Amino acid sequence: MFNIADGGFTELHTLWQNEERAAISSGKMNEIWHRRHDFWLLAGIVIHGYARWQDIQNDPQFAIVNEPFKSQANKGNFLEMKNKFLARRFKLLEQALVIEEQLRRAAYLNMTQDPTHPAMALNARFAEVECLAESHQHLSKESLAGNKPANAVLHKVLNQLEELLSDMKADVTRLPATLSRVPPIAARLQMSERSILSRLASKGTETHTPPPIPPGPYATPQNYGAPFTPAPPSALHMGGANYSQMPPGSFISVLNGPPMSVKKEREVEMLLHRREQRSGEVICIDD
Repeated sequence: MFNIADGGFTELHTLWQNEERAAISSGKMNEIWHRRHDFWLLAGIVIHGYARWQDIQNDPQFAIVNEPFKSQANKGNFLEMKNKFLARRFKLLEQALVIEEQLRRAAYLNMTQDPTHPAMALNARFAEVECLAESHQHLSKESLAGNKPANAVLHKVLNQLEELLSDMKADVTRLPATLSRVPPIAARLQMSERSILSRLASKGTETHTPPPIPPGPYATPQNYGAPFTPAPPSALHMGGANYSQMPPGSFISVLNGPPMSVKKEREVEMLLHRREQRSGEVICIDD
């Protein structure tokens, strides 16, 4: 099954759960947007390019992305509405994919969060607020029904919540000072500005072969079969890379941009040369 392991940092899995429940209960597997549509939307972006919504919609291989909008085809702003939805949906998918990649790198490099970091205190208090609110949510109904003991407990719980929120507000005010002490990118990568630009320029000259996309079986409306069952290994050929063996590095790559021309490389070199010259100048001021 197609999945994005975002660690619960986005609302994607909540949406998937609600959408799949609605699609299964209504039997409208084509018309209600859900996880399978997201897969084919991402596959279309791999083939046609970033934000090329119209090209994806016109490709019969990705006709499934058009199915949820057929009932709105008679509206005047039909294309604009559809493109805006695809852009919003892809923004959520992109955010979840970025978080998934960050979590994967952190796991590979055995990175752990400093327990003394102010963000950890904020996270612990938020979990406490959430637990306190969920465990006492029934008190409001009982208090409204005239239950005096429940009313007294509710006031105590509200006071505790107020104190926790006050502490969280104090934690938030300390975060900007903590973030300002984060070292710059060049220091964290242990690379000079010239090395970073050189790395970007050299990466741009490499050629990358996109992974093959399985033939889309959704050119015409048809029954999808059993809902949300894992596809056989022979059905998809997109996962050839072994990411568990990824070496540590700066993770800088230029995958989608055109190769950097010789003229552009010389402009970068001239920019760095002028910057070095300016840093070596001595400015004198007469009294």
